[in-house]
Amino acid sequence: MNKGKIIVAGIGPGSEADITQAVLNAVHQADVVVGYKYYFQFIKSHLSADAVCVDTGMKKERARAEQAFEYAEEGKTVCVISSGDAGIYGMAPLIYEMKRERESPVEVVSLPGISAFQKAASLLGAPVGHDFCVISLSDLMTPWERIEKRIIAAAMGDFVTAIYNPRSEGRYWQLHRLKEIFLKKGRSLQTPVGIVRQAGRPEQQITLTTLVDFNPDVADMFTVILIGNSQSYDWEGTFITPRGYYREQKERGTGIGQDIMIRSFRTIESELKDKSVSLGKKWALLHAIHTTADFEMERLLYVDEGAVESLYQQLSTGKLTTIVTDVTMVASGIRKGALQRMGVEVKCYLHDERVAELAASKGITRTQAGIRLAVEEHPDALFAFGNAPTALMELCDLVRKEKACPAGIIAAPVGFVHVEESKHMVKPFIQLPKLIVEGRKGGSNLAATLVNAILCFNDAEQLRPGRDV
Repeated sequence: MNKGKIIVAGIGPGSEADITQAVLNAVHQADVVVGYKYYFQFIKSHLSADAVCVDTGMKKERARAEQAFEYAEEGKTVCVISSGDAGIYGMAPLIYEMKRERESPVEVVSLPGISAFQKAASLLGAPVGHDFCVISLSDLMTPWERIEKRIIAAAMGDFVTAIYNPRSEGRYWQLHRLKEIFLKKGRSLQTPVGIVRQAGRPEQQITLTTLVDFNPDVADMFTVILIGNSQSYDWEGTFITPRGYYREQKERGTGIGQDIMIRSFRTIESELKDKSVSLGKKWALLHAIHTTADFEMERLLYVDEGAVESLYQQLSTGKLTTIVTDVTMVASGIRKGALQRMGVEVKCYLHDERVAELAASKGITRTQAGIRLAVEEHPDALFAFGNAPTALMELCDLVRKEKACPAGIIAAPVGFVHVEESKHMVKPFIQLPKLIVEGRKGGSNLAATLVNAILCFNDAEQLRPGRDV
């Protein structure tokens, strides 16, 4: 007696063009076709005239499997259809388990299909070019606690992540929780997120957004969501996750030095405790941490709201053309390429021949004397301090006397005498854009890198630092 056969076939995401020829042949040759009734519309033209169709509603998977075995054990060839790939959240695991449970002699064959996440990926571009995982948010047969552990692992492992069963009428909060986890575990706010609904079907909808702007409420059970990894990017509306073929120049138009800096910034961003800071402050903070490898900068760096943005605007429009530093080390750390590109001059008066005479005659430090001379010639410059608290205190005194009206102040002197007081003196000037490294810490390198952050703020949104490296 013919022992019968069950072919478990994935019919793809919904378009006939995405069904493999092997599956079409299996459907056509089957005596019986078993499946969820919604899927029959995609294969009905390929059924043989005398094929028996067993179609049921949702959540009848076990009943369909039992019927498939009953027909197959009568010697018939049965094709059990699943959308996408039958082995990915489909009927294949159930059929194999039932064969074992029944100790059935029926032969079982599984035919692959194009999964919904593969179809969605192709519509978005190339989002799964590197390691990825697929997670279902359905908790019908898997406890939410286990699902959440998998979400955390995916986020921490920097996997490109495809989400199945993202939201239903009864499951409205799980996708919001997934987004929260990905952000808490360090995924960038600008991580690309692809949303594909009804992939391959006439109702198909494709949206590409970012993790911070992603609205979980737009998803339903016909939606597949793809979240990029730390290397993924949106290039002119195309979602790309690089494989690594351009390892030495991963970013278009970047050299090796800039590429290293880009990857460093992404690492720093992923480890920030507070990911809700404004773009201007975050950009300055990333530069500060990159320069010092000190995450205490999250606590120490004070940035006025909009300070980085407004100072960049003045520099880029030519309204601000001069930066004054307290010492030459700050000046030497400011990127020359950025200065040339924007037509900005950096001046340090410390070694001006007039300074020694002024300092001696007034009984003040040379850096104080340098600031007095600078204010006479450039009262509206951007002033950057990375060494001398007395110089910063001098500028504060001149501002109070209305002899100076700086475009902004970067206050990062370092040391133990008058350092903290000098920084406290700056804060009351609410009308002046300020970046302050609070406490005793600071230094010329910090002051210079904060200036560099301002000079290249237009690279902040794409997180592409180091254009002039």
